[in-house]
Amino acid sequence: MSHRYTLFFRTLLIALALALAPLVAANYVLNNYAVTQAQAEMTAIAERYVLRAEKAIGDAVSILQNLHQGGTVTCAPVDRTAFHAGVVSAPFVQMIGVVNASGVLMCNVPEMPTSGEAILPVLKSDAPLVGIGMRDRAFEGTRVALVSWRIGKGNRLLAEISPVAISIDPGPDYLRAHRLVELQLGDGVVWLRSGETAQRDGHGESDELIAEVQSTKYPMIAVVTAPASAADNLVRDLKVVAAIACVGFAVLFVAVGVWFSWRPESEAEDEFVQAIRKGEFVPYYQPVMDIETGRLRGCEVLMRWARPDGSVISPGAFMTFAETSGHIFEMTRQIMRKTCEEVGDLYYENPEFKLSVNLFAGHFEDRQVIEDIQQIYGQSKIAFQQIVMEVTERQPLSDMETARKIIAEMQAIGVRVALDDVGTGHGGFAYLQKLGIDIIKIDKMFIDSLGTDDNSTTIVDTMVELADNLGMGIIAEGVETIEQIERLRELGVSAAQGYIFAPPLPAKLFIDLAQALSGGRGEGEGESDMIADDAQVA
Repeated sequence: MSHRYTLFFRTLLIALALALAPLVAANYVLNNYAVTQAQAEMTAIAERYVLRAEKAIGDAVSILQNLHQGGTVTCAPVDRTAFHAGVVSAPFVQMIGVVNASGVLMCNVPEMPTSGEAILPVLKSDAPLVGIGMRDRAFEGTRVALVSWRIGKGNRLLAEISPVAISIDPGPDYLRAHRLVELQLGDGVVWLRSGETAQRDGHGESDELIAEVQSTKYPMIAVVTAPASAADNLVRDLKVVAAIACVGFAVLFVAVGVWFSWRPESEAEDEFVQAIRKGEFVPYYQPVMDIETGRLRGCEVLMRWARPDGSVISPGAFMTFAETSGHIFEMTRQIMRKTCEEVGDLYYENPEFKLSVNLFAGHFEDRQVIEDIQQIYGQSKIAFQQIVMEVTERQPLSDMETARKIIAEMQAIGVRVALDDVGTGHGGFAYLQKLGIDIIKIDKMFIDSLGTDDNSTTIVDTMVELADNLGMGIIAEGVETIEQIERLRELGVSAAQGYIFAPPLPAKLFIDLAQALSGGRGEGEGESDMIADDAQVA
């Protein structure tokens, strides 16, 4: 097979992988979020049932205790009047009466016909002061809880709790049609069973979500179960959007790959090599802003192809070819050298500025990148402590152990390492644990729907919390609106980049912008001061 065919298929496979991997990652993140959210909702449902049941039982116990202490322990008319007052005072108590030692109802208020059958167990000598049991109300097709209180001579005061006491909101719509609730007393005695059970037929426990809440006051537990598939209803629309976006990216990447691969071999290769030799690949600088103070924190260096005809080509049109052909290594070295030449003085005067340089997976296969960093920046005006090397999650790292050692060497000389495109690619949050990352960058995919989609807000909030817990910095990418800035502030994000501040700029415009932003500005200024003037970035 010719080199051109090999390059074509290799480029095609890489393009497809780079385009489709975000779909897998997005589905993973969304599925985890949906299960976590559903589990929390189910626990909240169980807690509501337990709290309502505790309240109803507690009210009944209090009424019976007061009746006993007041001497109301018979079926005399005056005692029945007291029973009536007790029923009226407690919304969840629907009947009060007296039961003999055999458990047969002697009298009750409101008065109802009795069958003479025992509704409570025979009283034992060692029975507790308070008892809780169940009674089937056949004519109503439901079960009610019975609370009893020993009053002497083998008799007990009895309070019957209305089913209304545990008739509560069944939860959000996406769970309502699928969840099953059981409220149990004692040794598995069911007080309430509500919801669909057919959904569970033929499924094992691994397919179910379960939430259990135990009462701290009484022998009672609420159990809420639902099929795991029910949680998917929460993020179904987001999955459709992610799938459509990934199809679009797949078409774009494949088109670019095919275009490069099927150009005449000598033309594509020769033109690229000549462009590298002539230094046509140049750095553009996108500002990274502190959205709390309005100050410039530094920039991300992005590669552009400045053609002799004056046109500027973005990396999406050539990066796949550069990586598959191996030219990316020399191109990256050229970009590093040009940053020293173009912004070295600016960074020397502003030691707090950070300079982020993008690497690809191949840079983490051997120590050459360490030698490049030391050789290029070691004698420059840009200090190692000002440098951030970005590794993208969109490409898989072939050797995690080697990558970890290389990152550790970078950190040992003061260079920090950022994980780009978090949540969209191969590594997932496992990269954060295994690679020892210093900074995570929130992808534009999540920022776009921030403030309009609760799910995206929750995902960003989770990333911020994770970064805080792991002691990492965090930067939001692709910020385009004032509303997104305000929401990021609320979530605790203080650094951001995007077109609302400035697009990637050639060196002179970036230096002019940096000097303008640092020219006598104080902290706490408004968003308008952070946003570059159109005249400056045109």
